[in-house]
Amino acid sequence: MHAITIPEPGGPEALVWAPVPDPVPAEGEVLVEVAASAVNRADVLQRQGYYDPPRGASPYPGLECSGRIAALGPGVAGWSIGDEVCALLSGGGYAEKVAVPAGQLLPLPEGVDAVTAAALPEAACTVWSNVFMIAHLRPGDTLLVHGGASGIGTMAVQLAKAAGARVAVTAGSPEKLERCRELGADILIDYREQDFVQELRKATEGAGADVILDIIGAKYLDRNVKALAVNGRLAIIGLQGGVKGELNLNALLSKRAAVTATSLRARPEAEKASIVAAVREHVWPLIAAGRVRPVVDRTLPMRDAAEAHRVLEAGGHVGKILLVP
Repeated sequence: MHAITIPEPGGPEALVWAPVPDPVPAEGEVLVEVAASAVNRADVLQRQGYYDPPRGASPYPGLECSGRIAALGPGVAGWSIGDEVCALLSGGGYAEKVAVPAGQLLPLPEGVDAVTAAALPEAACTVWSNVFMIAHLRPGDTLLVHGGASGIGTMAVQLAKAAGARVAVTAGSPEKLERCRELGADILIDYREQDFVQELRKATEGAGADVILDIIGAKYLDRNVKALAVNGRLAIIGLQGGVKGELNLNALLSKRAAVTATSLRARPEAEKASIVAAVREHVWPLIAAGRVRPVVDRTLPMRDAAEAHRVLEAGGHVGKILLVP
């Protein structure tokens, strides 16, 4: 088969479409013929040499895919050769085939084709695990989503609205904010022109956000705490703005607030399987009902992964960028 390899870390040109050995499904795994994969920030970090795959994972980038089951490893039950699926991966999605633990498989949601489904697993699992399983977003709460036009952001807006929450987003252009509004966002904040703390306070009569989903990290830490409501929950899932920041513990104490930071890729298989099962139970019916949908910016040939990374890093896209073998 062919896969995107990274002979040496570097810029987008470091991504090389090359022949590699076919993966063989181990105990509890299935082999998926890939219909599409999606590009994530973690793939960029891996390409740059900053984010190695977990021990035992595929060395190729790609944290999600869609496709068809081509083979079953020993001990797999409940799936059959030929089933159309999408999957959460620890790596290996930028390839023609990938071995996946059976607990990280999802059936294609009703109404979603085999290519578009690749836009769903990582975003749905990240949002559901952080916003709902950890931060416990409730009907009537206000959720602030940084990067509302991203793949994660577009999923978070829709799931929060479906749950009866009020949604605020930050984005870097009027066009992106308009796309967020179309998905259901109530409070639109241009982070290049406006202070999100002030704008959120205005829109919530000083209350702030009950939950904040943050991809920035250190750069926004202090302001995120200021933007939290009493009993608010800050969920940090990205570090685009740095890894070290100063936390005002007194401000956190006065609001009886909580800060959590999680990653999905390195979690044990059992935890991932639990998250995937929750997504199948809670998110898949919303997609089938048309209340939540994958947002795809563009689809490119997998051999052009370098161009996909350039598009992602330029930041002009909305939703997911897909790659097809």
